[in-house]
Amino acid sequence: MSEEILVPSDRDVRGTLDDPDREACVVACPPHPEHGGSRTDRNLRAVSDAVDCACLRFDYGAWDEGRGELADTRDALAWARDRYESVSLFGYSFGGCLALVAAARESRAGRPPAAVGALAPAARISPDIDAVAAVDDIACPVGVVYGRRDTTVDAAAVAERVRERGGLVEAVGADHFFVGQSAKAAEHLAALLC
Repeated sequence: MSEEILVPSDRDVRGTLDDPDREACVVACPPHPEHGGSRTDRNLRAVSDAVDCACLRFDYGAWDEGRGELADTRDALAWARDRYESVSLFGYSFGGCLALVAAARESRAGRPPAAVGALAPAARISPDIDAVAAVDDIACPVGVVYGRRDTTVDAAAVAERVRERGGLVEAVGADHFFVGQSAKAAEHLAALLC
């Protein structure tokens, strides 16, 4: 069962809430919206199917070079926190970078998510949105799954930093898009997230 959601925000942030009648929730950040990323992405759907909790998959508001999208991520997290006992963050690619940076900023504010997981996260979107630098500030369990053949983003750099701080790191034999391996990649993160 799924519900359509309008996230309170200064921007137009809409989502789909899967399995809403649970005690915990994962907020799932889509890949780059300028490259077709949306809440319907198959990797987000795979995570929603793999976790044993609710999952809010959302679309960012109008393109804002990462700044607005990061605000959208934090707004979606706030919406979920008002409704669920435990809320984790997940993101894929561009969304993976945003999930990690949002987790770091929320941690610095004394409100870390329950956990944060990223699938093939971009290492950096801008000087202020840097996933590698953010990892040290995350005050919750963190995990990264990436493809060994990924030439789209530098997910290995993020994975190395997560490994150094003792987080979950899994490399799978895939490229950036995890064609045919979305479910396998999602399973690696499911227990961490819920």
